[in-house]
Amino acid sequence: MLLSTYGSRGSVEPMAGLAVRLRELGAEARVCAPPDEEFAKRLAEVGMPLVPTGRPVHPLVTSVTPGSAVGLPQRAAELMAAQFDTVAAAAEGCDVLVATGPLPATAGARSVAEKLGIRYVHVSHQPVSLPSPYRRPPARRGRPLPSDVTDNRALWDLDARIANEMFGEELNTHRAAIGLPPVDNVRDYAFTGHPWLAADPILAPWQPTDLDVVQTGAWVLPDERPLPAELAAFLDAGTPPVYVGFGSTPMRDPKDVARVTIEAIRAQGCRVVISRGWADLAPIDDRDDCFVVGEVNHQALFRRVAAAVHHGSAGTTTTAARAGAPQVVVPQGADQPYFAGRVADLGIGAAHDGPTPTVESLSAALKTALTPETHARARAAADTFRTDGATVAAKLLLDAVSRERPAVSA
Repeated sequence: MLLSTYGSRGSVEPMAGLAVRLRELGAEARVCAPPDEEFAKRLAEVGMPLVPTGRPVHPLVTSVTPGSAVGLPQRAAELMAAQFDTVAAAAEGCDVLVATGPLPATAGARSVAEKLGIRYVHVSHQPVSLPSPYRRPPARRGRPLPSDVTDNRALWDLDARIANEMFGEELNTHRAAIGLPPVDNVRDYAFTGHPWLAADPILAPWQPTDLDVVQTGAWVLPDERPLPAELAAFLDAGTPPVYVGFGSTPMRDPKDVARVTIEAIRAQGCRVVISRGWADLAPIDDRDDCFVVGEVNHQALFRRVAAAVHHGSAGTTTTAARAGAPQVVVPQGADQPYFAGRVADLGIGAAHDGPTPTVESLSAALKTALTPETHARARAAADTFRTDGATVAAKLLLDAVSRERPAVSA
């Protein structure tokens, strides 16, 4: 089976989790993902080779101005072309192609599966991008939705038209080159009528719609790596610190974000663990109450913090929730405001209002997250989250393949 994705760690690691589970159940799986060194290293740690696809994500993310659409057509064209080249080659001989990522990637991936005559599954790690009358579609980069329209169905129809304008010609040019007919609805073609939602049903519930969505639970790659010795020593040396990190999310002013978050955390009498992330956050002084980490085992770290301040991606929110860590979500965009709202609704943390915190606004959110009541709810909620999402998905895939294969006569 081929598992194809293009994105940051939050897109790659769930696919690795599914690949490992498929292998444990006796199936062969391979992962197509961006050629970033950190992704290749993480996959290698679990014995899963990386089939590199497209350009590295890290330099793309860190070189783009947040919210800007400059260069988007070229990047989308390159990503789509990679599906018809690298992914198509990797999918030869596979029974199933499971794809996630930006629309140019998934639309191209489904076209590859169609050409090869194999099963295709579209997966989303959050419900926000799947058409639903219960919420507005997320705006596509450079194409804002009209603020005065309140009919969600009309907005989703508009989103489909925008997707066609942005990616339809490019997709159909590639399809024609391999003998496939054109499609007139790129988004719905990529999503299919039966997309999978690899998100926890408590943290990110799906409300039934016209789409036949299969919610498996989150695909988690168990992380057995020990924490670095110096980090473990810092954790052992005092009270649980507050973690702050924004993953791969680009930040407009990383130095000011670091200053604000560290000052707000210190104002609560807490120590700090700051994750550099792709924004390259750094300490603001040389005090010994602040420890800097790079790539570490968040599953282990989050079990030892007083709270986690983060951007609200599906991966980080899920990891913190499963660890029972109270959260403060400072959403920057995309699906992050949704997860901020879910954290607040569940009472397992606080949602910061907007992407730019001040010391005062973040202090107020931290006061909520650090209460004994929030801590108790976060711990209790952790026991309710599913742990078998990757297993559910792997068995569904294997069952589908076994039904489609012809019986072997004696």
